[in-house]
Amino acid sequence: MTELSPILKQATPVIVDHGAGCYLYGTDGRRYLDFTAGIGVTSTGHCHPRVVAAAQAQVASLIHGQYTTVLHRPLLELTERLGAVLPEGLDTLFFANSGSEAVEAALRLARQATGRPNVVVFHGGFHGRTVAAATMTTSGTRFSAGFSPLMPGVHVAPFPTAYRYGWSEREATAFALRELDYLFATLTSPAETAAFVVEPMLGEGGYVPGNAEFFRGLRERADRHGILLVFDEIQTGFGRTGKFFGHQHFGVRPDVITIAKGLASGFPLSGIAAPRELMARAWPGSQGGTYGGNAVACAAAIATLDVIESEGLVDNAAARGEQLLRGLRARATKAIGDVRGLGLLVGAEFTTATGEPDTATAAAAQRAAVDKGLLLLTCGAHMNVVRMIPPLIVTDTQIEDALAIWSEVLAEL
Repeated sequence: MTELSPILKQATPVIVDHGAGCYLYGTDGRRYLDFTAGIGVTSTGHCHPRVVAAAQAQVASLIHGQYTTVLHRPLLELTERLGAVLPEGLDTLFFANSGSEAVEAALRLARQATGRPNVVVFHGGFHGRTVAAATMTTSGTRFSAGFSPLMPGVHVAPFPTAYRYGWSEREATAFALRELDYLFATLTSPAETAAFVVEPMLGEGGYVPGNAEFFRGLRERADRHGILLVFDEIQTGFGRTGKFFGHQHFGVRPDVITIAKGLASGFPLSGIAAPRELMARAWPGSQGGTYGGNAVACAAAIATLDVIESEGLVDNAAARGEQLLRGLRARATKAIGDVRGLGLLVGAEFTTATGEPDTATAAAAQRAAVDKGLLLLTCGAHMNVVRMIPPLIVTDTQIEDALAIWSEVLAEL
């Protein structure tokens, strides 16, 4: 009898029969309020009728049209539609399937366009599991351990994670930028640095937002040294943070962004966006792939954009995110050292009385919530942050339902 790899550990014991909106329904008939959204993927909820209809219609006409062989209408329409929401000047797109592929495409573009070998990433970032993306990932050794040697040319600078350092945000930001300059003096010359690759808010690294001063510092150094600023918007894009893209909270212009997750409501689709002049500097043959820009995924992405716009989901994410953050902070106990987030990306960090990461209590809280019908996940280097990432369609009542369950969980710990 065949089975799944034993290394695939399940975060919950739920076997899903079907999903609808913010809920998943188990094969045992039980309903669960899903505050995982497939790790930020099902932003329009499970099986949104407009996304389902678009995918069904597309399946009946064309499932796969390999996009370096032929073009198809969903791909061309999606490319045009994304022009209305992408940052100004980022007017060309390359599509792939996964976030890791998008990150590797951005890395390849940065190296080819600049002729420089090195990249700088930031401590706590997650960029994927393939070799280059895993090398660039520093949110936990579980993503890169055991298959060395990793890719050369990746250097790690601090992210302004104020709570971990025990400093104010201003102090953490000054330290991070000072250390970045020291990295330039000791590890990678600016003249050999192709790109900064950074998340607007650390995802797997513990749901830590960046700040405007830090990102302005990156932009200034990028401009001064001819370095590209790449924002990894795979988890923070498409309304998740309460703005369409996470970097828009900070008023800083990217040179490249990577996209995936919420783009197609659960269908595999990712990509990078860059200015045409920059994208044209990629080497011939360096962009391609069998399944990238899949017709059904593109049709679902178009419907997703329609739903985000027509249902006001970016504004809803901002409002419901404030409600969730406020509610979690009001309910925080002594076991929780910090509650933070942007929009519908909110994390509660569990720590001991001496301020050490409390992985066991975070795991117990996550399991207890599942037992009570609320699906949650953990993250962070020590897996001591319980994160809440509901679909963007979540209502104020559903937020309150989740907070009520969370209060029960904390009372029982």
